[in-house]
This record gives sequence, C-alpha cells and structure tokens, in this order.
Amino acid sequence: MNKNPKIAIVVPAAGVGSRMQLSHPKQYLDIAGKTVLEHTLDKMLNIPAVSMIAVAVSEQDAYFADLNIDSRRIIRTPGGQERSDSVLNALNRLVEYAPDWVLVHDAARPLVTASDITQLMTQCIHKGQGGILAAKVKDTIKRGNEYSLGTVPRDDLWQALTPQMFPFEALRSALESALLNNVKITDEASAMEWNNEPVQLIAGRSDNIKITTPEDYALACFLISQQQKESAK
Repeated sequence: MNKNPKIAIVVPAAGVGSRMQLSHPKQYLDIAGKTVLEHTLDKMLNIPAVSMIAVAVSEQDAYFADLNIDSRRIIRTPGGQERSDSVLNALNRLVEYAPDWVLVHDAARPLVTASDITQLMTQCIHKGQGGILAAKVKDTIKRGNEYSLGTVPRDDLWQALTPQMFPFEALRSALESALLNNVKITDEASAMEWNNEPVQLIAGRSDNIKITTPEDYALACFLISQQQKESAK
C-alpha cells in the first residue's frame, strides 16, 4: 500500500438551495464575513495531505469567481443536474492528476473539523477501504406519513455525514455503473454499496450539520462563532 497516497477532494456546489427560499444558492450565504462555501473550502485547504480540490459549480453560477480562495489547489468543474452527476464530472476532471483517494464533501457543511477529517483519512488508508463520517442516531425514529405506523429500532442506525472517502477509481467506476443502470444515488456511499464495495462507518461529530433550512443556517452561524472563539484561544 502506498504510504504517501495522493488525495483529492470533490466539493459538489451546483445546488440552488430551494428550501432556503433565497435569490441565490445557499452556499453563498454569509457567515461571519465569509460565504458558506469559503468556510468549507478553508477547512479542506487546511488538510496538508490534500493535493487538489475540484469544486463542481453550475455553468450559470455568477458568484464562484468572486470568492476569496487559494486557487492554486482548486479547480472549477461543471455541475450536473443531480449531485451524482456533479461528483462524476469532477472525478473525470481529476483523472489527469491521478489521485489514489478522493474525499467528497458537501459545500453546505462548513462545520466539519480537521480532527474528524484526519480520523477518516487515517482509518480508510490504514484498512485500504473506503468509509464515511457518520453519527449514531440519537432520537426515537417513527415510520409513517400523517400518522405514526411504528417505531424503528435505532441500535444500528447512523446518520450519514461528509466527507466520504473512497479509492478514486473504485468510486468513479461505481458512480458510472450506478448511473448507467438508473440507480438512485443519494450519496457516494450508496453507489459503493450498490457496487458491493465496503463502506466503513467512522464516528464523527454530530454538529457537522448540513445547511438546508433557515433554522440550520441560524445554528451554523452560532456554531461557527463558537469554533472561531475556540481557535482564537
């Protein structure tokens, strides 16, 4: 096994954030003087082992070019209709860099910690298998629509987070195969699972939230302020 593998990151950032009811995509919301996407990319750029970051952005995106980011390790790739299309576009663009591993991280998860990313990378590389950050489900889970039809046992339930890390060619192949077979892909792990590839569950912080609703945004603003206070000590 390569002791110093080449690692790339893909950040799908082509979504429009319709649930936020905004005039611009949610990844460009401001938090403490930076956009959500800038906070996210700053976290990724602070991982020394990462050689390249591909950000999949809509062709109509008018905001990305104005971001204050280190462009030496970041390339823009075209976004697709679905998240999986954006990720595959980015992977195909990264082929020329020949990475051994790739992490995929949501643009709207600016709170991920370096320690969680390092733990994910260390465990995946050590075992030679892909894995995802995940948090054990803590709440009681109900099944149903208008009425509860029952309680779902939560002993082996996890909430999938990002980053998700996999061998580069294995993920690229799994996504291509799943899309060709019209398989519904909700995250990169689901493509790997469909392709009978191992996916480790690696415990991560539950405050690694994805900004999807206005309530998420308010919470993210508070949590980022707390992170900044901690780092300033």
